[in-house]
Amino acid sequence: MAVSHYENFPVASLVMPRRFRAPVSAVYWFAREADDIADEGDAPPEARLEGLAARSRELDRIAHGEPPQTPLFRTLAEHVRTFRLPLQPFRDLLDAFAQDVTRTRYRTFTDVLDYCRRSADPVGRLMLHLYGDPTPDNLACSDRICTSLQLINFLQDVDNDYARGRIYLPLEDLDRYGIPETQIADRSAGGAWWDFMRFQIDRARTMLRDGSPLGRRLRGRLGLELRLIVQGGDRILDKLVAVRGDVFARRPVLRAPDWPLMFFRALVR
Repeated sequence: MAVSHYENFPVASLVMPRRFRAPVSAVYWFAREADDIADEGDAPPEARLEGLAARSRELDRIAHGEPPQTPLFRTLAEHVRTFRLPLQPFRDLLDAFAQDVTRTRYRTFTDVLDYCRRSADPVGRLMLHLYGDPTPDNLACSDRICTSLQLINFLQDVDNDYARGRIYLPLEDLDRYGIPETQIADRSAGGAWWDFMRFQIDRARTMLRDGSPLGRRLRGRLGLELRLIVQGGDRILDKLVAVRGDVFARRPVLRAPDWPLMFFRALVR
């Protein structure tokens, strides 16, 4: 999973209350470092998996009350203790990154959702535990938002992911629309590509909006932060529609002019 897949997630923004910024940054850097181990450089798969296993052993030390061996995990341990963060979401993230080393295709949408459950949902779950509001309803909404943001990133990064040898789009959907893998290799948005992308966009948008009530349930700046994140995802989907799904010609991203509109919508919706 490329680092860009985290661009739609919160990273200690100025909207976030100050006391949460350090632990949120620690969570982000945990994910960023593990993602780099799985994706960056030219290390062989065995070395990548061992690097991730070493991070798992650091989590074991935290779980057993032992001092971690690296500065990043010593900092993380402090936040885990202070905010009583569960360790399972961190383990799920490591499991997803390890899967990136060994798996490059997903046959069904269920397979993709299972990957998102471990690669994206843990981020939102950690945020809710951090904020002290991990109710079942809130966790369910958070999972919908985080999975949808991950799906949106997959749509943005079709070209980049294929260059890394991966396709996160469900192969069953590509087959249904008659899109061979060679079309992605050729960077072609012809044929039924737009119909295929429109189906993916609509599914991601429905999921995003299903989870959006959480932004009103969380109070104050925390709720505003989440509503901005939702608006960011929604804005990317608008941009995908505007280019008729042709992410080969131009990868849709958020730019400075998008932020006033997102902020306005976050306030009124």
